[in-house]
Parts: sequence; C-alpha cells; structure tokens
Amino acid sequence: MKHQMFEREIHVLRNTFRRLMRRHAHTNLIKLIAKTHPADLAMLFRYFDEIEQTELFKLMRPSEHTGEFLTELDDSTLQSLLAGLSAENIAEFIEPISSSDQAEILNTFSEEQASDVIELLKKEEVEELEEIMAYPEDSAGSLMYTDVFTLHEETMAKNAIATLQHEDEAEMVFYLYVTNDDGQLTGIISLRDLVTTAPDTLLKNMMIRNVHSVFPETDQEDVAQIVSQYNYLAVPVIDQDSHLLGIVTVDDVVDVIREEATEDFLKMAGVGKDREILLKSTWNNAKSRFPWLFASWIGGIAAATIIGLYENLLQNTLALAAFIPVIIGMGGNIGTQTSTIIVRGLATGRVNLGNNFKILFKEIRVGLILGALYGILLGLFALTKFVDLAPNLGIIVGLSISISMIIATTIGAFVPLFLNKLDVDPAIATGPFVTTSIDIVGVSLYFLIASLFLPLA
Repeated sequence: MKHQMFEREIHVLRNTFRRLMRRHAHTNLIKLIAKTHPADLAMLFRYFDEIEQTELFKLMRPSEHTGEFLTELDDSTLQSLLAGLSAENIAEFIEPISSSDQAEILNTFSEEQASDVIELLKKEEVEELEEIMAYPEDSAGSLMYTDVFTLHEETMAKNAIATLQHEDEAEMVFYLYVTNDDGQLTGIISLRDLVTTAPDTLLKNMMIRNVHSVFPETDQEDVAQIVSQYNYLAVPVIDQDSHLLGIVTVDDVVDVIREEATEDFLKMAGVGKDREILLKSTWNNAKSRFPWLFASWIGGIAAATIIGLYENLLQNTLALAAFIPVIIGMGGNIGTQTSTIIVRGLATGRVNLGNNFKILFKEIRVGLILGALYGILLGLFALTKFVDLAPNLGIIVGLSISISMIIATTIGAFVPLFLNKLDVDPAIATGPFVTTSIDIVGVSLYFLIASLFLPLA
C-alpha cells in the first residue's frame, strides 16, 4: 500500500512539473524545485527525457539543495547534465556540499576535467578533496566525512556538552570520538551516555574503548557489513597509527549495500556489473551482455558436440533425446539456486571460512535428497510413457538426473567458495560459468550412463 502511495505521489509530481514546463512557468518551477526533496527530484529525472532534464537543470542555482540533488543522480544523468558546463560552473555547484560528495561527483569525470574543477575550489576544500580522491573508488576513504567532532579524553562531560552545543558543522554527531594528546582515537561515547552521566565525569572514564574502526583502504562492502552487523550509525576511519581521519555514516552505507547487491545480482544473471545498465543505449546494453552470452554459446556448442558423439545411440533409442532438456534444465536450476544462496551468504557474512565445508556438505545432501526424489519421479514417468522400450530407460533417466543434480549442487556451492578463497568476487561464478559447466557435465553423464545400459548398434 505504501509503495502504491509513493508511486502515485511521484506520478502526480511528475505531471505537475511537465504541466508547468509546458506553460513555461519558470517562477513556479523554481519554487517547486526548492520544495522537492533532492532524492525525490533525482528520481523524477529518471522519468524525464534529456530536453526536460536540461530545461529543469537550467533553472537550478548553486546551493546545498542542488548539490545534494546532484549526488543523488545516476552517473549517466549526472554526466549528461554537467557535460555542457564550464569548470567554473561545476565548481560553483559542488562547493556547498561535503568533500566526500564532491569526490563522488568528480570521480565520474575524466582526470583532466576533475583537475580543472579542483583548481577552482577553496584551498582548504582542495586538500580534503585530493586526500579523499587518492583512495580507491570503492573504499572507506572515498566515502568518509573528514569534518568529525572530536574531544580530548581529559574533558569533563559538562564541558563536552557545552562544546557540542556550539558545533554546527560536524557530520553526524550521534557519537563523540575521543582522542589523546597525539590525536589517536582512544574511545567513543554515545550522546545518550554523555547527557545521562554526572557532569564532572571525565570522558576517558565513561568512553567505550573497544572501537570498531576501519582503514581508508578497507573495501566499502566490508564497512557495510560492520554497520549492518553492529547497527552502528557511523564507523570511524583511522590510519596505521590510529589517528582519526574521518567517519563513514550509515546513509552512505545504505547506498553501498544497494549498489553492491545490484552489482552482485547483475553478475549472477550474467549481464556484467554495470549498475546503470538500464540507462544505457540499446547498443551499449547489448555490447556489455555479449561476452557473458558468448560463454553460454561456447557451452552450448560443447554440449551439442557431446550429443553428436552419441549419434548412434540416439538413432537406436530416440526417446533418449526427449529427456535431454529435463536433465540440463533441472541441473542448471538447482546449481543456480545453490550458487545464489552461497553468494548471498558470503555477502552477508553468514558463510565464512569457519563453516565453508559444513555449508558445502549441506548443499550436497540437499542435492542428494532432491536428486533421488526427482530421479524416482522421472524414472517412473519414462517407464509409463515409453512402455514399449526397454525398462532400462527409466533407470537411465532416473539415475542421470539424480547424479546430475548432486553434481550441480556441488559445483554451485564449491565454485563461489573456491573463488572467495582466492579473493575473486564469487558473484561471477553464478552466471554462465556455473550453468554452462553443469550443462556439459549433465549431458556427458547422461549419455555415459545410457551407453552402459543400452547396447550400441
């Protein structure tokens, strides 16, 4: 119900914008833009064509609202809107937002374009921005906010509250980060603990010393896992000497979780990892999917070659051909199911080095149970459908689908776990690689078993 209400509101808002654009009611459009949340405005831009997007963007002026809107846009839309602007104009638009958001926008540009814009920003902003952009794009350092509120560990609670009341630029002051004389992070205090503690208590006597922190090079997916596991609102980023560099906040982590999940699902479906594939042109969309489908095509050719090797067997027992799609389909489906479960478990931390073999053997047992069940069902069907043929046919198809499903679950579980062990993204295994290998193995086993039970002419 809430989803339907949201869609209806977006639909009404979109029609309102279009009606005002048709009337060229620029004053009203400017007011409506200012009243619309940046995230909602960015979503509306997905419904507008390039002409409408350009017309609306021309009405926007540099402000924090416009800057936040730009950070919410899809990369392709962002590049399209800023393509015709000078470096001076782009600098004006991104100046009101934080350094991490500036870095996110500039990372969509070429190195030369980004440098031109950076040179026009304020000196203090440039130093922070260059520091953030020096880290890998999908790391904690690229996400962190450097404007962090910190207090010395010898500060009393009442003085900390007074200082906090005069602080208006710090990001996400839900936690107080406590440092020592060397600027090293020594503890953390929640606002609740601060305001409910005796006024004369020193921060070092009330802070939590066991702080979960990350390094700037830490992958954003690992940061997201820490936030989701411990329900933090922010995670501190420190250097090798424990100096506090910044924090990664939960709002950025939510975006990371969505992006990483989208990327994993795309790779599992075998369509690459471009999160904006729906926004690309038909040609670019087809080009990105071609290599993955080519792998499936190679697998199909291999399976067809194997079938050709048993041509004599098929000529003697044509009924064998009727069960090839079932053998391939059931093996591929259960293999994909297993791979998806394993990859998702690895992403959420439920599958780890400690329970790898336990999960693997569990999936093999699942394959054994389901394989035996469907083997019996398919064997009985073959016996009743082809009563005039040798009774061996039921044994052949039943045994083939049973073994095929067991092997499929083994491959589907083992490959992602093996790739994860090698520090290779396991999501790539659940696309054409797993299904194609299962198809080839399934067909090979089917005809091998058939050749053992049926005489060749």
